[in-house]
Amino acid sequence: MSRANRIASFGSAGLLVIAGALCSALLRGLAGQLAGFVLIGLGLILATALVFLEVGLSEDRERAREERQRAMAPSSPGPAQPPSAGRLKRPGVQRARDHRRRLS
Repeated sequence: MSRANRIASFGSAGLLVIAGALCSALLRGLAGQLAGFVLIGLGLILATALVFLEVGLSEDRERAREERQRAMAPSSPGPAQPPSAGRLKRPGVQRARDHRRRLS
């Protein structure tokens, strides 16, 4: 998403919120309140969706950067590891105080 698209997207969300506030303030009765509520709600939903989109796009850029670095890094064969070397050891469970250990 380019910088201009980002500004336009967040700007339109802000304009929806402002338009909703103006409708709510200027129009009398139920119609003004309803229009304001709908416009403000749409603006806030759009802003939230755009924030999630930005987070997703930044994660995609980071993943692509890591893949490029991994592709450029020299791969050395290194020593072979036994199959059990990759496994994590299960931590021992500590006894709580004042609890006896079972012998069975």
